[in-house]
Amino acid sequence: MTAPLIVLVGPMGSGKSTVGELLAGRLGVPYRDTDADIVAAEGREISDIFVEDGEEHFRALERAAVRAAVTGHTGVLSLGGGAVLDDGTRALLAGLPVVYLSMDVEEAVRRVGLNTARPLLAVNPRRQWRELMDARRHLYTEVARAVVATDGRTPEEVAQAVLDALEPKGRAPGEPSPETRHNPDTRQEKQ
Repeated sequence: MTAPLIVLVGPMGSGKSTVGELLAGRLGVPYRDTDADIVAAEGREISDIFVEDGEEHFRALERAAVRAAVTGHTGVLSLGGGAVLDDGTRALLAGLPVVYLSMDVEEAVRRVGLNTARPLLAVNPRRQWRELMDARRHLYTEVARAVVATDGRTPEEVAQAVLDALEPKGRAPGEPSPETRHNPDTRQEKQ
């Protein structure tokens, strides 16, 4: 079975895309973002999908995008903020190396300004962000193997914290062990 090397979950603005790209670069694997997959397939922005077709339609597109990515991608994968709302998605994530990138509301304000371009934050964004997090935090925690706080950290620091959280001995996922790293007879080539 193919599966992602690392899956990032968390709220909008937590840095999943930026950190995901950094991780993919460090590990020499491809990066994929299910929100970007949806935008590419639909030919329009997520906010437009919400406005024109509604949240229920978007969630159906998201479920399909997540299933395709989880079952067909072997690199670093970032999921949209609400992907964990679906029972089937949470079941797909069971046993995978999922990391929840957490942040508090003040950090969210600093990073994205809680602007109205985010469809679920159009009215009273600060309160709505808190309500979204109250509804989702336990789901992020449920699917995650590790939680990495992003508050006050650079993307590079967060990426390193993700690697450290998944490999307590400091070895990146997929990286050869020290025993095989220096022995050309036992080292496997990266593809």
